[in-house]
Formats: sequence, structure tokens, C-alpha cells
Amino acid sequence: MTIRSLIQEMRSRPHRVVHESAAVSSSTTTPGFDPFRWSELPDELLREILIRIESADDGDWPSRRSVVACAGVCRVWRMLVKEIVAVPELSSKLTFPISLKQPGPRGSLVQCFIKRNRNTQSYHLYLGLTNSLTDNGKFLLAACKLKRATCTDYIISLRSDDMSRRSNTYLGRVRSNFIGTKFTVFEGNLMPQNRSSKMVKSRSSNLMKVSPRVPSGSYPVAHISYELNVLGSRGPRRMRCIMDTLPMSVLDPQGAARSNSKPIRSNSASCSHSSNNNLRDPPLVLSNKTPRWHEQLRCWCLNFHGRVTVASVKNFQLVAVSDRETEQASERIILQFGKVGKDMFTMDYGYPISAFQAFAICLSSFETRIACE
Repeated sequence: MTIRSLIQEMRSRPHRVVHESAAVSSSTTTPGFDPFRWSELPDELLREILIRIESADDGDWPSRRSVVACAGVCRVWRMLVKEIVAVPELSSKLTFPISLKQPGPRGSLVQCFIKRNRNTQSYHLYLGLTNSLTDNGKFLLAACKLKRATCTDYIISLRSDDMSRRSNTYLGRVRSNFIGTKFTVFEGNLMPQNRSSKMVKSRSSNLMKVSPRVPSGSYPVAHISYELNVLGSRGPRRMRCIMDTLPMSVLDPQGAARSNSKPIRSNSASCSHSSNNNLRDPPLVLSNKTPRWHEQLRCWCLNFHGRVTVASVKNFQLVAVSDRETEQASERIILQFGKVGKDMFTMDYGYPISAFQAFAICLSSFETRIACE
């Protein structure tokens, strides 16, 4: 059987994901039909097949759907796919939902774009499939703006039709203060747990002990602040981002990834552990790159390398602050965001921030703030 026919048969299955606990007894199985026959392939042959599927068409979307389909065949296939597929930090590819919370590539930027819907106050993040700014892209994340009396919330989800914080598609939120000058990015669990404490009865006594659970709510991962423009002078915005879960040591003074550093594991389970380990190391600070004044054009300019075509106060480029005392910034761009149409914006990000963190930072730029402009 060829690899093409193998993929077609996997896609024709009614259920893409097979649970580990699922088991079909021989008495209830139709004679001559084995639903798990692909798991019985030799490991060497199976690994060779998965490697060819992963590298087909340079491993880009939409052909990368075959890799996701292979991971849903059975437990054996899923474990092998996890070993073969590298993290975005090394492969520059987004494959699974967890990739959206993992750092971007070290040597390049992932090119994405954001579509804004003014009527529904929603924002959709897409992965650019080509260098063109007009392609449909691969849907990644969605956000919805909720205006409250004292603040503004942006709910981020894996699905555009499910913005509930109790859903397993909920990733986090961005909350602003009353005047819209400070924002806090909260990262949520992929599978929320019950907030209530669990009552456990001790065996040695009849006393009831309270066993606290890990909170299912969000925990802060970044703080974004915009400098107040008290005098009302015209000019670009000044923003600053403090990445609470990323230590400054992940980058060298030039803003590049250290050669001896290991890949960062960004997930909900290890956040509290990594935060405790990085308490002695100051957090990474990002600031917007200062634009230069163009005398002929009579405007502030930044080199976006063709990724931004419309002048806007929302456009920015973020670089790492290598020295917090002197506020000296590096030259390597970690995140750039700019306008290309009425409701179309480009978002390019790289190591060490993730797609979720980059999207959250860009959402703060959509908030209208008279005090900063």
C-alpha cells in the first residue's frame, strides 16, 4: 500500500482521535476487520512512513494536515509523531495546538496576519502560507473584545465560535486598566479544573483535611504598559513589555538566542515550576524600536521589510532590552506588527515568545488610548 492510499484511509475514518482506553473485544468485532491494524506495523517501517509524511511538500500547510491525522490513529502512532515532529523553535513549523504556546523559531520570524471584524469586535489570527499578503492562511487563534465598566478584556480561544472561559479551547485573556495604558496577559489552562478545594479524609484520624488544587483560573505571563503622553506631543507610541515567565538569560546582549540554551518548554503544567527557578534571574523586557523621522516624507518610519504598507500609530517593532539600567536595546526584532489594509494587519514573531504571547501583545495595540497618542 502506498503512502497516499494510507493517508486517504486515515482521513476517511469517522473518528480522527482514538482514545487510549478504547478497546474492542474480538466477540464484538466484525470478522475480517481490525480497527487497530495500523498499530501492528513494524516500528522501523512505521517511523520511515511518518518521516516521509512529515517532510512531504516541505512540511508546510495544508499538506501538514496529514501529520495531524497520523497522530490521531492510535497511541503508538501518536508517540512516534511526537518524537519526529520538532518544536517550532527548531523547525519553524506550527503543527499542534500546543505549538501556539511554544517559542517561535530562533533564526527567522513566523509570518502571520490578523483580520479584524469591527461589527463583532473579534480578531482572527492566521498563519501566512505564502509571502503574499492576500492569501487565506491557516486559522490559528481567535479573540473577542469585551468592554466592561472599569476595564476591557480580550478573550483568546482556539475556536472562533467558542469564547467561553470554561471551554477546553480557552487559552487566556488580556485585561486593560481603566484608561487603557496598562495590560496584563493571563494564560489559562487548556483543560480547566474545578476551583473548589477537595476534601480528603485522613486515615489516621477522623479529621477532614483540605487538599488545595491547582487553580483553574489564569496566571499572569506578561505585563504591557504604554507611556503616558501628558503634554500631548505628536509622535509614535512608546510601549514596554515585561515577560514574567521568560528570563533575560534566554538571549545574549545582541538579542539572539544563546547557542548553549535548551529549547524552552512553554505549557501550563510547567509554568509554576519554571517561575520558581527563574526568580533569581530578572524577566525579559521588550520595548518598541524607536522610529526615525523622515524629512522628505514628513513622518516617522520603520523598516518592516515590505510587511507593512499602511502608516498607522498601531505599527511597532519589539526588541529586547539587553541592559535594564541603561535601557540599551538590541537590534534583533522579536515581534513586529503593522497595518496593510482597513482591517488587515501583519504579525511576525520569533524566539523566545510564542504565537499566543505575540497575539496578546498585538491585541493591546488595538485599544484606543487618547492619553498615549
